[in-house]
Amino acid sequence: MMGEYLLYFRGKGFGGIYDDRLLVKRTPFSAHLSSDGRETLPYPGAKPMFFVKEVDDCAFLKRLVAGMYEELPELKNR
Repeated sequence: MMGEYLLYFRGKGFGGIYDDRLLVKRTPFSAHLSSDGRETLPYPGAKPMFFVKEVDDCAFLKRLVAGMYEELPELKNR
């Protein structure tokens, strides 16, 4: 089963909060900004995501999400 919260920006999912950890999807931009390149699984069987430790740095988070936005896929209609 997936984590506790999914996070969206302008209708695109960019990450989530899993077990009190902020994790974001792997994109070229998130890989570039990842301070240590540390990837982790949000839950068993999921794709690896980047762990974000700079959760108190609003400027960093804005830059991260805005930079990832263009690289994220459009949501699929269900």
